[in-house]
Amino acid sequence: MAKEGLKARELKRQKLVAKYAAKRAALKEAGDYAGLDKLPKNASPVRLHNRCKLTGRPKGYMRQFGISRVTFREMALDGKIPGVTKASW
Repeated sequence: MAKEGLKARELKRQKLVAKYAAKRAALKEAGDYAGLDKLPKNASPVRLHNRCKLTGRPKGYMRQFGISRVTFREMALDGKIPGVTKASW
């Protein structure tokens, strides 16, 4: 489990990116790099990092489900993810 502060920090970054998205696009279109420089650093989408929605694990993230591979495996074996079954051949 990731610390709650790390999860909160990532959520804060996501909100800032959404808040400044239109302004950032307008400044980029105009070529105003001085204006871009004045925006908060965390408003840049490059600073976002995918984390598991349940545990906050930063590695092994599966975009299709929004969770880490470890959590995915546990939930799939418990039958909590519809349409996912363990392969056998």
